[in-house]
Amino acid sequence: MSLQSGSPILGRLVVIGLGLIGGSFAKGMRERGLFFEVVGVDLDAESRRIAVDKGVVDRCETDLATACQGADVIQMAVPILAMERLLGQLGRLDLGDAILTDVGSAKGSVVRAARRIFADTTLRFVPGHPIAGSEKSGVEAANATLFRRHKVILTPLEEVDQAALTRVDMLWRELGADVEHMQVEHHDDVLAATSHLPHLLAFGLVDSLAKRSENLEIFRYAAGGFRDFTRIAGSDPVMWHDIFLANRESVLRTLDAFRDDLDALRAAIDAGDGHHLLGVFTRARVAREHFSKILARRAYVDAMHSKDLIFLAQPGGSLSGRVRVPGDKSISHRSIMLGSLAEGTTEVEGFLEGEDALATIQAFRDMGVVIEGPHHGRVTVHGVGLKGLKPAPGPIYLGNSGTSMRLLAGLLAAQPFDSVLTGDPSLSKRPMNRVAKPLREMGAVIETAAEGRPPLTIRGGQRLTGMHYEMPMASAQVKSCLLLAGLYAAGETSVSEPAPTRDHTERMLRGFGYPVEVKGNTARVETGHKLGATRIEVPADISSAAFFLVAASIAEGSELLLEHVGINPTRTGVIDILRLMGGDITLENEREVGGEPVADLRVRSAKLKGIDIPEDLVPLAIDEFPVLFIAAACAEGRTVLRGAEELRVKESDRIQVMADGLQALGVKAEPTPDGIIIEGGPIAGGEVWAHGDHRIAMSFSVASLRASGAIRIHDCANVATSFPNFLGLAATAGIRVAEEGQA
Repeated sequence: MSLQSGSPILGRLVVIGLGLIGGSFAKGMRERGLFFEVVGVDLDAESRRIAVDKGVVDRCETDLATACQGADVIQMAVPILAMERLLGQLGRLDLGDAILTDVGSAKGSVVRAARRIFADTTLRFVPGHPIAGSEKSGVEAANATLFRRHKVILTPLEEVDQAALTRVDMLWRELGADVEHMQVEHHDDVLAATSHLPHLLAFGLVDSLAKRSENLEIFRYAAGGFRDFTRIAGSDPVMWHDIFLANRESVLRTLDAFRDDLDALRAAIDAGDGHHLLGVFTRARVAREHFSKILARRAYVDAMHSKDLIFLAQPGGSLSGRVRVPGDKSISHRSIMLGSLAEGTTEVEGFLEGEDALATIQAFRDMGVVIEGPHHGRVTVHGVGLKGLKPAPGPIYLGNSGTSMRLLAGLLAAQPFDSVLTGDPSLSKRPMNRVAKPLREMGAVIETAAEGRPPLTIRGGQRLTGMHYEMPMASAQVKSCLLLAGLYAAGETSVSEPAPTRDHTERMLRGFGYPVEVKGNTARVETGHKLGATRIEVPADISSAAFFLVAASIAEGSELLLEHVGINPTRTGVIDILRLMGGDITLENEREVGGEPVADLRVRSAKLKGIDIPEDLVPLAIDEFPVLFIAAACAEGRTVLRGAEELRVKESDRIQVMADGLQALGVKAEPTPDGIIIEGGPIAGGEVWAHGDHRIAMSFSVASLRASGAIRIHDCANVATSFPNFLGLAATAGIRVAEEGQA
């Protein structure tokens, strides 16, 4: 819901304190025309004059009671230590139904004062904190667009009037702010760490250096890093004096933790402990880069979702040339996990620098592992051994990576410390009982949210006991989770699967020197062995190659070479299925790299025919089915898939979403509880929705090769986080797809 600018629906806004923040809020509200009148209050006569002259407010008052008479909303934009006195003055006035809000960067002291002063009335106070600023200050710097695309944190109290909260939330959104709600205590702790402590350190460092006799030399030769770090020491001393006193409890907690870390750094330098220093420096550097990337991508994805990022795929075309798709995600995950638990240094080449795999790296950095890179696909992991992990400083955030969460659950179930695994909203909807249940049978203590969903809270200090587990459905993630738990469990751990799934974990354990026995569909490990560091070369991901395998198969006149693709027999279901449909795919230059079979795949266009997909191939192609459905739509006759109910609990319900999209393009597609029936035939142009699922978006991009008109694919932002260069590689190969408006 949005208020209608230009049509005032509120009476009077009163802004007390006409500095940069208060003035910008007043000016933005006045320009939006949301209030019949905007009134300013300020002790400084010149500020009042400028506010009226520059159109920041309609008028100014010196008397608080006169200004607030008949007010709908009163915003308090005064220094934090002046807030209690102001609240006391307002508490003696008859404010009617006016809503109070503020803009202070510390909330605890303000909230305590408000509760005391307004104890006998309905609390219509909504604390707020806009995280925005400018190099300039004062009402003369007031900017109506200051808050656009900046966060505003509201910290509503339990007893707050909900209508008041809704109104304040809407007002900030009208100024283009990104509004979030947060508990008061959490807000103050977060700001103490991210804003207050850095300012304290900057003030303290500059003061310490300036007091020395050689201070002129220090400042004369200071480089850019010193200037960047100490820039914030030029902030308003009075304002920060107030903030540190108002938020002293949270600041002291954060300062004490930092002081402990600083003491550890000093001890490492004194002892010549380069390993400790390298750990701190690499964790800090890459943590900053990692979270900056995640936040940038998330901001991009959120922005694209907010305006619906659309791929426009033009009809026709053929594929040719040579393409190398990104590295295998499954192997990238496992290389970090096992490299971290190995003894010695593991070198990884070809690492997939996608968000999911980066989340795994960050998880192990949080647990004390020194990891260098990635840089151009190269990662160096300084292993700590099976018993060398340390507790993370907080919840381990895994983004959208279900692989990371499920495999880490197995590793962490036997550690001596507690862990919490969290993820983004998409991951938080995915089922985790499939790993939690068997781990509990081994002795693990794991708590989940409703319906077995994340976050996972794993209690440390449990003694696991090996067992034999018959998996109810084929899942490489469940199998790997239990095998990794088995590295710590007393005795033997074995897992039997109803059908073969990818065996990267078994292969890589052997590559690290850990014995694994595989007989038929059962894999066994026992405790008591070690992992030794090794070198890993990650092949190109066959799941990413699948889009190009299908594209070249359905586009007439195509011949494409896909280089260095992993052809692990537990992953080649897409090749087997396409060949059964008549696809022309040959393997060239077959070799083994780091225990994994690799080949160059040559694919030529072919006349495909519909088939009943053998159920034993389903788990070997579970991630590739969305694009295989496109192959089925281009085939002659009927294709039937059964036994693939797992597709309904992926990033989307891939059976239903693909069926809806195919039907929108004129293809006969009938979803079933565990699969789909597709009648091959003409593909029309049209509009389809990817529902935020990267594989759906890329699959319908491939469909355009045989479409009679353009295909507009909605909700494609997540492709950037999964396969960042998909559009570029697609264009190189001959698929005519681009972001709408960028073609």
